[in-house]
Amino acid sequence: MSRQTIKKAILGFFIVLALLAVGVAAGLWWERNRVPGGGMEMPAESSKDRTVLYWYDPMVPTQKFDKPGKSPYMDMALVPKYADEGAEESSGLSVSAQAVQALGLRTAMVEQRDIGSNVDVLGTVQLNDRDVSIVQARSAGFVERVYARAPGDVVAAGAPLADLLLPEWVAAQREFLAVRALKDESLTTAARQRLSLLGMPASLVAQVERTGEPQGRYTVTFPQAGMVAELMVRQGMTVSSGGSLVRVNGLASVWIEAAVPEAQSGPLQLGQDAQVRLAAFPGETLNARVVSILPEANRDTRTVRVRLELPNPTQRLKAGMSGQIVLAGRTQPALLVPSEAVIRTGKRALVYVVDGPGKYHPVQVQLGGEIDDRLVIQGGLTAGQQVVASAQFLIDSEASLRGIMPALPPGSSAQPIAEQGSSASAAPASKSFTVRGVVDEVTPTELTLTHEAVPELKWPGMTMPFKLANPELAKALKPEQQVKFTFQQQGKDFVITAVERIKP
Repeated sequence: MSRQTIKKAILGFFIVLALLAVGVAAGLWWERNRVPGGGMEMPAESSKDRTVLYWYDPMVPTQKFDKPGKSPYMDMALVPKYADEGAEESSGLSVSAQAVQALGLRTAMVEQRDIGSNVDVLGTVQLNDRDVSIVQARSAGFVERVYARAPGDVVAAGAPLADLLLPEWVAAQREFLAVRALKDESLTTAARQRLSLLGMPASLVAQVERTGEPQGRYTVTFPQAGMVAELMVRQGMTVSSGGSLVRVNGLASVWIEAAVPEAQSGPLQLGQDAQVRLAAFPGETLNARVVSILPEANRDTRTVRVRLELPNPTQRLKAGMSGQIVLAGRTQPALLVPSEAVIRTGKRALVYVVDGPGKYHPVQVQLGGEIDDRLVIQGGLTAGQQVVASAQFLIDSEASLRGIMPALPPGSSAQPIAEQGSSASAAPASKSFTVRGVVDEVTPTELTLTHEAVPELKWPGMTMPFKLANPELAKALKPEQQVKFTFQQQGKDFVITAVERIKP
């Protein structure tokens, strides 16, 4: 191969490399400056010609600085905030139509509805423990006969239970008959009264007077209709005075006991109406009322026991039946938003309100209860407003970076809560802190100091600007002077209220 041919090959190789370099550079420039949709982005105005409002740390956007420099909170440079970035961003932010479409952002309307504080729980039928009778022996004796009874039997009032032989009654009756034979009315009355005090019913005393014979055998009867809950008497046994023979539970009404979640127990009231639907009677609704709200909540299940009373004239309601209970509450108007529209941080709740196409601003709201997939808003919104229902977390992140604070509900005195990225804790407005520092720069309204750590605020030693409560405080101060100063937080600013020079 000739020397001329080799020169031509080398020259062609370099030309190809140059063309490739030009192509790569053009591609990078195109990628950097193109915008979605095929348009081109116009070159930005030079930062030297733009007006700077203030500088801020993106991680602590609520703290503003009057000059550039290093952030006192993070190891990074302060970022300028330009006047032409849009004054409306101080309270809201704008999102392009392309970003809205890419995020799949949806909105929902704040609705006003009439809601009732109904409580829907499960309940179990129980016997009414307020309708209980206990039959006892009124004198010592023997059980001659027990009628065919067993626990669980349903009996009528006045039905016989057992025949008792009571020797003490026989002796008292004979004494009464002897006194009556004396024909002394006052003594007879006193003897008759003694029989009553021994527990003899008036009918038995009348029988003794009529027949003139003592009646030692007495038939015990059921004092009320109901179910034999407990039977303690058996044929042939000896009974003592005051010994229990049977316990009867009335069936004219029954209880329905329910465990209401603690969070829903607040509106419950005695006498409150309720509707009961038992599994044994499908399609039938029974009316009940609250007769007792137990004063102690279950610590394990976090529920409150509620008892309702239900008439049971036909005795078809059986203990142990279960069903659904609806405790009716008062109906009242309320504002509702989808649950997914609310951002809950644990300390506050936010929603993003739509101001216009692509324009949003955060609002701090007060939450009520949750109904299905919607939350009750007690403050911060009005009916008819549009709120962001999806992708609001991305919008919230952008708002935090820009230092956009949420609007508080009307009448609220709460202060905005510092974002989690802040390394400084907010101080109470009335509390002052005194530390030492060195003056870096002095202006009529501001003093920049390198100060020692403030443990109460969890501040490390750092350099930061402070506002002056009075311009007179900065008189006679010069850079590199050592001072002891007192400051407090007023709104978003830290303000020096006193300065004392330290002699070297």
